[in-house]
Amino acid sequence: MLDPNNTRDVGPRVGTPLWLYLAGTTVSGCALLGLSLYWLGLDRLQLLAGQPLIWVMLCMVVLGELRPIATPRTPADNGAPTSLPFSFALLIFYGLAVAGLVQAIASVIAGIARGHAPHRTAFNVAQYVLSFGVADAVIRMIVPHAQRIPWVPDGAELLVVALAGVCYFVTNLVLVECAVAMHERAPLHGTLTRDLGQRLFVNGVLLSLAPLVVVAMTHEIWLVPLFSLPLVALYTSATLSVKREHQANHDELTGLANRKLLILRTQEALSEAQQRDHRVGLLLLDLDRFKEVNDTLGHPTGDRLLQTVARRLTHSVRPGDLVARLGGDEFAVLLPQVRDAASAREVAARLRVSLAEPMRLDGVEFDLEASVGIALYPNHAPDFELIMQRADVAMYVAKEHRTGVELYAPYKDRNSTARLSLFGELRRALVEDELEMFYQPKVTLGGEHRAVGLEALVRWRHPQRGVLPPEEFVPLVEQSYLMRSFTHEVLEKTLPQVARWQAEGVRLPVAVNLSARELLDPTLPDIVAAGLRRHGVRPEALRLEISERVMVAEAEAVTPTILALADLGVSLSLDDFGTGYFTLARLNGLPVEEIKIDESFIRRIVDDPDGHVIVSSAVDLVGSLGMRAVAEGVESEAIAKAAAAMGCYAAQGRYFAPPMEAGEATEWLLRDSGRDRPAEEPTRSA
Repeated sequence: MLDPNNTRDVGPRVGTPLWLYLAGTTVSGCALLGLSLYWLGLDRLQLLAGQPLIWVMLCMVVLGELRPIATPRTPADNGAPTSLPFSFALLIFYGLAVAGLVQAIASVIAGIARGHAPHRTAFNVAQYVLSFGVADAVIRMIVPHAQRIPWVPDGAELLVVALAGVCYFVTNLVLVECAVAMHERAPLHGTLTRDLGQRLFVNGVLLSLAPLVVVAMTHEIWLVPLFSLPLVALYTSATLSVKREHQANHDELTGLANRKLLILRTQEALSEAQQRDHRVGLLLLDLDRFKEVNDTLGHPTGDRLLQTVARRLTHSVRPGDLVARLGGDEFAVLLPQVRDAASAREVAARLRVSLAEPMRLDGVEFDLEASVGIALYPNHAPDFELIMQRADVAMYVAKEHRTGVELYAPYKDRNSTARLSLFGELRRALVEDELEMFYQPKVTLGGEHRAVGLEALVRWRHPQRGVLPPEEFVPLVEQSYLMRSFTHEVLEKTLPQVARWQAEGVRLPVAVNLSARELLDPTLPDIVAAGLRRHGVRPEALRLEISERVMVAEAEAVTPTILALADLGVSLSLDDFGTGYFTLARLNGLPVEEIKIDESFIRRIVDDPDGHVIVSSAVDLVGSLGMRAVAEGVESEAIAKAAAAMGCYAAQGRYFAPPMEAGEATEWLLRDSGRDRPAEEPTRSA
């Protein structure tokens, strides 16, 4: 029998559709069993309990439950049970009450022996009883005298038994696969038809033995155990076949799927996605510094470490996802159905967190990290080969930049013709003045939402592709010799606008984002100082935002530049806090006035208790260090109120205002604050 919880033996959350389905099925099955036993009567039940035949059949059903016939696509304990000929024979001979009770006892014994959770065992009992109930109803309605106990079919009545067997199989299949589909979040049609031919064959063979068992029951009780011989042969043959197929499709060391099975499942997922118009995700994961473990402690320890990694990955993916080992310390995770890139990133983050927990082997504690690359169908590739290649590109970008997780983007692919073409166009864009600055206000959360600053966001108005966001071209700039020209262009477009706002009486600091490459340039402070002088802008009117990822990867290298910028009087912010595992204590007295909490955390503060606790703790820590906390990506009133309640000083997001062109931003600012209000932020406390 297949099990709806074959990924993890953990009950579903109360109130979810799966929980409601399992609870409803379990209650219905138990109620039907109770009613059938009530109709049978206690006296008759006691009489039957005294017959040796019942106990022999119970033993055969228990043994059969412990030895299911596995199929290649199901776990070893979730195949068709070899108890089926005996339990179905009891249904024919004695009716639903006896068959259901014997099957329930056997299922409980088998569940205890395998260590199954109570909810799983209860569902198994219920789906058997309901399936037997349908088969029993077919028999008793078509053959009225079958209500006599015992009943032995003969002649044409065997056709009725065959029909009852078909009804049992269909009912059992639907009951179980509905649960599997909800558990794996997969289409019901796919789970129903998966390996259907093989399941029909196995169940057909087992059910066809039931009338023969009935004949043996009527003639000689000790003939019944002889049926175990052909069942043992069938079980052994199926087990060997499954074992051979498992060895061909799984990694010998970890037991995970190998490249061959990954290719097969990915192609199936892509075909399904093409028909149903949904996305497929492929994650490639490579362990950082694993070679050092092998070189230092030897391959046996490295192998045990890989086995531990395999177990953690398997328990961190969603139901229905596939974890594979491609070789060495490289793994892959197939997401047959994924909503969007953000969902794929959530899975990747969960995988990295599962590996981050220290592992102890041979008295040595290991802190593992992994680099994960993500590619999606149809966004990034139309077939397996290309989606694999692009996930690999993203993984190496994550490893090279030490960002942990990267989504494939053409401009990051050094082998991409689109990247080369875009790079050539970008050089022209810098010459032909195609870059534009958009501005997004930052507003206070206490009392009225008044503007206290803006963030300058670069956009590329491409002649053919329209307005491109920074993530589509800034990383390309960072990897090229255009970086200094790009920085100069951004400042030359931002500072004149700041000067115009100052002249109009709107004195708000404007923030500009800095990348790692810019901060590694020792001439950056001179470039900024020259720009401020040239446009007559006060240093405190300019704010420079540094990504948390930069501080994680290049903290020591960029510190001199940060200090030099602070000496100019330019204020500094730490951007995207929470995405790079950076500890605020590592700021080491750097002149950072503001911490901007990343939107991936801010989005969770309303509905996710864990997210609320994380952000609240971060805000408290920021305040204790004498800095201000700003919430990024505020999209709703509820999030704004929650951020204010936590103590965030200000917020930024589309709930207040989207990024706007300079003219629109000016109108917005004048409406918000008036020409005569010099809205300025308080200085950092000492």
